[in-house]
Amino acid sequence: MDLDDEPSSGPKKQKTPSGLWLTPFARLGRTHAFGTMSDAMIAVALAGSVFFSVDPSDARWRVALYLVLTIAPFAIVTPLIGPLIDRIRGGRRRMILFTIIGRGVLAWLMTRHINSLLLFPEAFGFLILGKSYSIAKSAVLPELVRSDLGLVESNAKLSVVGALSSMTGAAIGGLALLGGDAWPAWAAVFGFGLTTLYALQIPKIVVAKKPATVNEITELRTESIVYTAATMAFLRASVGFVTFLLAFEFRGGDEGLSISGIGEGVGVATGHLRDQNVFGTPGAPAWHFGVVMAAAGLGMLIGANLAPRLRKRLLEEQIIFFSLLLLFTGAIIAAFARGIGVLAAVLISFMTTVSAGTAKLAFDSLVQRDAPDANHGRFFAKFEGRFQMSWAIGALVAALAPIPVYGGYSALAGLSIAALLWYHIATQESRRRATPTKPDRPDGQLPIWEREKIDPDD
Repeated sequence: MDLDDEPSSGPKKQKTPSGLWLTPFARLGRTHAFGTMSDAMIAVALAGSVFFSVDPSDARWRVALYLVLTIAPFAIVTPLIGPLIDRIRGGRRRMILFTIIGRGVLAWLMTRHINSLLLFPEAFGFLILGKSYSIAKSAVLPELVRSDLGLVESNAKLSVVGALSSMTGAAIGGLALLGGDAWPAWAAVFGFGLTTLYALQIPKIVVAKKPATVNEITELRTESIVYTAATMAFLRASVGFVTFLLAFEFRGGDEGLSISGIGEGVGVATGHLRDQNVFGTPGAPAWHFGVVMAAAGLGMLIGANLAPRLRKRLLEEQIIFFSLLLLFTGAIIAAFARGIGVLAAVLISFMTTVSAGTAKLAFDSLVQRDAPDANHGRFFAKFEGRFQMSWAIGALVAALAPIPVYGGYSALAGLSIAALLWYHIATQESRRRATPTKPDRPDGQLPIWEREKIDPDD
């Protein structure tokens, strides 16, 4: 799947030479590829650092505090400065550059504090910048593709590129870890340097010159968009919840008894003879992190490829329903599969990312369908901000509540089946449409937004 999309047509079309390495979308694609690759290297660095060796119960308050700080920018700053940045030529491009350079600086600081508690604020600052980058990317993408027809396809391409780059970055980080704890972070510093060079090639654009019109606002308040956006927020929250649920599960076990004092050694020996756990349980081995990360990357890749294929045969609402069903299936199997150990974590990681990735592309398509007159750059950024905040809220729940991992799986299964039933009932009206027999679009997609509603009495 290549990145060779043409820039948007019309009088505002930018004059750029044709070719894989020269189109505006290709430049964004390279920036995204190297950025996600570097993000994965930092994830490996954190997995081998003090971040995953501090006692879990002692670290929860730190994680919760930094997650609250992560939520704050999306809840307060984005609604205030977002419209201003949209109207400044190159505003979102500057935001992309700022988040990349900022992550590079924090990666360098991590090389110096890889075994220090200063790594905590640096890691969460990195998280905030990564989420801000996602919002800015969502805003500029509609301006870099040739038409609305290519928007969902281009989003799918970026998702595939991101998934492949993440797995590549994790592999590079794993090899670098052989040289020392800080080496993956050093590799990320170099990676963000290259990412900055590619980001400088993204053209300066104005996302939205004028404020939203009444027509735009009305279109984006249709029931289909409102209900689907709420469901997407739940799916993103599920990704954040699962991420931190597994992180706390893997990062450490129970502390053993001290044998330093007089008589304590005898007590420990007695307890050991009685088959009591006196030595503690170590955290999960490093390869557990590796397979769970690989499963998440594979889930992103499959979700990005699955959504466009489903879209040719199913309504967007049906794809979202299918995504919720996938999440419920993965959660309920993991909840009852206590005997398979790390495989349950691999399964829930995979199914969560597949469902969220598939649903996101279906949501993009639904906005195109039901809000054709809206400025997609502005409103994709607005929705992405909400979804990223939902991710942080889901992670905050897992950090604040010491939920046993299988209890977390069960809770996720219960919430996902409730969301599935609610969404099915809420979107019945928008799913009552005739099914066309022949496609009328160049990509073979069925003309779903032109379908006539069927009278239920017919």
